[in-house]
Amino acid sequence: MNLPDYFDAYARDYSLYKGGASCYEDGCLYRGLIMLHEATGEERWFRHLKRLADAQVGPNGELAGYTVDEYNIDNVLPGRAFLYLARRTGDDRYRKAADLLAKQLETHPRIEAGPHWHKLRYPHQVWLDGLYMALPFKAEYAAAARQSRLAEQALGEMLTALRLTEDKDANLYRHGYDESRQQKWADPATGLSPAHWGRSLGWLAMALVDLIDALPPGASTNQLSARLLSLLLRLQEMQLSDGRWLQVIDQPELPGNYPESSATAMLAYAYMKAARLPGLSPALADTGQKALDGLMTNAMIKNADGRTVLGNICCVAGLGGFDGNYRDGTAEYYLTEVLRDDDIKGVAPLMMAYSELVSAGDARAGQHRIPA
Repeated sequence: MNLPDYFDAYARDYSLYKGGASCYEDGCLYRGLIMLHEATGEERWFRHLKRLADAQVGPNGELAGYTVDEYNIDNVLPGRAFLYLARRTGDDRYRKAADLLAKQLETHPRIEAGPHWHKLRYPHQVWLDGLYMALPFKAEYAAAARQSRLAEQALGEMLTALRLTEDKDANLYRHGYDESRQQKWADPATGLSPAHWGRSLGWLAMALVDLIDALPPGASTNQLSARLLSLLLRLQEMQLSDGRWLQVIDQPELPGNYPESSATAMLAYAYMKAARLPGLSPALADTGQKALDGLMTNAMIKNADGRTVLGNICCVAGLGGFDGNYRDGTAEYYLTEVLRDDDIKGVAPLMMAYSELVSAGDARAGQHRIPA
């Protein structure tokens, strides 16, 4: 089996992640399908995208299971797919669905410094995850709606979030920032969470490459590119010899630490896309290719049923919580979360990384067969 056939079967059998309610997990898959469609021109990817999205978008743009006043930044990610579908089909209901999510961002609470709260139930907090969920959409919506102020807003929010979440000593970024300093996980001086989670840095790297790609060129966009390059060069130092990155990305000696597939796939995509952005080095693609090779060799496995799956994917990780199982953000905490084969948070960025290989015209794209 080759990777496109694996992706095709995965999308064919995919069940909407939260029983049909619009959510970021489905939005991840939509991004992967869009990129496969753009890279290959094959209509099968568009058919999968439209079939799945049509199960969630009503005739007037209403979204299944969605309410604006939940103020969950994760809910915004599918809006990028709705913009794509509106552009490709001319069907106004997709544009109305994107408008609905843009209206959420108009009133979504913000920290005093500017960026949006991660969720209403996580007040005064900025998480790296949320930068990917909202900011590329905001920039793409700005272009579609001809609202340049939204693009400027997205740029400013990203630069502010980078400043607030930066760990200058490590030259990395922390998963979360609490402006109120009320969370137990928040450092009382900096407001930062304790550890460097691999997937949060993957979300950040993907947010940066996608936002830079969506913004008009200029001095401030160049600041983002400089931040991105610095991050990618730092992460190269932490890449394992087999091409992957760890769950707790900077602690190889931590007992129980393991190579995590979603972070690796996200970074594979980010490196390969960064390689074709203005002002960045084409050589970055080699790091992304090494990561993709590492996943193919070490993480594409047969499960107990004999089906090929992408293994070693952390199902979910977060900060704080309300169910008596408080997530304290320590390195040790990230190693307690459950792994789930073929979770979409790993498969979708793998689709994106492969699409970048195809878009670059790399002959190795045709060589990516899944080991038997």
